[in-house]
Amino acid sequence: MKEKSNFKKFLLLWAGELISAIGGGLTSFGLGVYVFAQTGSAASMALVTLLAFLPTLFLSVPAGVLADRYDRRLLMMLGDGCSAIGILYILFCMMRGEASLLQICIGVTISSVFSSLLEPSYRATVTDLLSSEEYSKASGMVSLAGSARYLVSPVLAGALLAVADIRLLLVIDICTFFVTVTATGVVRNGLVAKKVENQEAFFAALRSGWDAVTARRGVFLLILVSSVITCFMGALQILAEPLILDFADSTTLGIGETVCACGMLASGLFLGMRGIKKDYVKILVLSLFFAGMSMILFGLKENVYLICIAGFLFFAMLPFANNCLDYLVRTNIPDELQGRAWGLIGFLSQIGYVVAYGLAGLFADGLAEYFQVGVGRGAAAVIMISGVLLGITALLLYPISAIRELESVKTMQQCTSVK
Repeated sequence: MKEKSNFKKFLLLWAGELISAIGGGLTSFGLGVYVFAQTGSAASMALVTLLAFLPTLFLSVPAGVLADRYDRRLLMMLGDGCSAIGILYILFCMMRGEASLLQICIGVTISSVFSSLLEPSYRATVTDLLSSEEYSKASGMVSLAGSARYLVSPVLAGALLAVADIRLLLVIDICTFFVTVTATGVVRNGLVAKKVENQEAFFAALRSGWDAVTARRGVFLLILVSSVITCFMGALQILAEPLILDFADSTTLGIGETVCACGMLASGLFLGMRGIKKDYVKILVLSLFFAGMSMILFGLKENVYLICIAGFLFFAMLPFANNCLDYLVRTNIPDELQGRAWGLIGFLSQIGYVVAYGLAGLFADGLAEYFQVGVGRGAAAVIMISGVLLGITALLLYPISAIRELESVKTMQQCTSVK
């Protein structure tokens, strides 16, 4: 007898996270504008962004362990709901006058700490809800929801700030928390939480999570590739602005960034409707290779049309790569270890951002000074070098049998189940 699909429950959960992503994007955009207006300092803006990112990164591993020890939907509700405390604190400070940089930093840190509970539990819940045949389609939709904060929120926030101030953005974000918590609660009410017997000690659970992601050599290699991808993404994100601003104005920059981000939207929509059915390793290699070639094209010439085309193509490739990585890893890790595994995966893969933010700018400035060119061309050189390395990495992946076996093993399991 065919098992009843939980895809409608996934859609409800996904819709809640989509709304949450848009609300978070409103706050992120609004706080950036507010801090810059108050301080006139890009370093202050970077500090707020860093404090919003690091707690989630470093707490993702223990959050993954919690996702395997306790009710994952309850953890999502606590993470989403309690993260509103930080935003409420910032709003309260603004209602009393002007929020200082310190107060904003405290607020975003509190919000980020609680938000760290969300991602591993959300990823593991997707596994709980869906069959392996539905993972690919779901992965494209998850990527689409994540990109909403970059595609929808900036435009919406800019329009709202033209008629109101940042407090309206914070209020809207706080309201989205109630929507997402309610959606998660409805899903939780109709889904029986898996009981965990003979719970491991916390550090033993961390160890078993590490064993889960390293047990198969192919899985661990793919996780390392994810870190490389985020490093290259970080390099492009941090260096695209000085590259464009070296020969164009901020209006051109804003339009260019929007056009580039639409590549991710287009691919996310395609994958949400069609998904990927087979040849995951081959599609992974091709998408990474063409992403690398797009990076080379991105830095080739000071031409905004060429940059927009290259950026669109680069971001269009990423959902395909993420979709294949997600499927190959997810289907080769036991369900009972998914939470702690995704916590470790999130931590390891996002280390690439930290590396890129710390080194890409230094390399760009160094190359510009060495070759006596503008910083934009130094940034272009780093992006192009990163593209070459990404393309080479992609080509080196396919001959690795440990990675190809991840797909073949799953295919054999499906064929056996059909028989």
